[in-house]
Amino acid sequence: MGSSEGDKPLRRIAASFEELAAVAKQQPPGAMEVGSFARACSNVSVLFGCLGIAFKFAEMDYVAKVDDLLEASKSISKLPEMVELDIQKGTVRQAGSHTRNLLRVKRGIDMVKILFEQILVTEGNSLRDAASKAYAQVFAPHHGWAIRKAVAAGMYALPSKSQLLKKLNEDENSAKVQMQNFIRASGPVILYVEYLFTSRNLGMDW
Repeated sequence: MGSSEGDKPLRRIAASFEELAAVAKQQPPGAMEVGSFARACSNVSVLFGCLGIAFKFAEMDYVAKVDDLLEASKSISKLPEMVELDIQKGTVRQAGSHTRNLLRVKRGIDMVKILFEQILVTEGNSLRDAASKAYAQVFAPHHGWAIRKAVAAGMYALPSKSQLLKKLNEDENSAKVQMQNFIRASGPVILYVEYLFTSRNLGMDW
């Protein structure tokens, strides 16, 4: 196989978030483009697909929300503008609103960041502990009993770490570098999105 970013999704994910982080770290923070954010997040979709049935719910929900943001980017340029428009319309918490979908997508990025952090500190070839911790921290508080039970059962069908790396076309060393790159780049991006909510007193626990 070649080594272009096209067949190495982990590198594409890390690189796209490094571009977003450059905007997020500006002082004062730049106005992040809806399209750039959504396209970077769409690169992450493949990772949920690689995790199998345990995260099928997350993949389907995440992809739909990212698609909505991509569609929104055709008429709305910047993320702050998008949130302000929903505030003006009184639709922030309404199902299907761009701002609600932004919050859901942010949780998906949170989950991947924590998953990578856990993979890097977990010995052995199993992803179950890493994935369980990431799910428990990010998604479980917002899910009912039935979904939590289904996810717990699905954890037994996760690929092994070596199987995941093979799907991502990486070896252990190259994957470690790209996961570290994503962790480092996604942090400022997550904080940027969180600030869009907290600075407008919108809360995020919904």
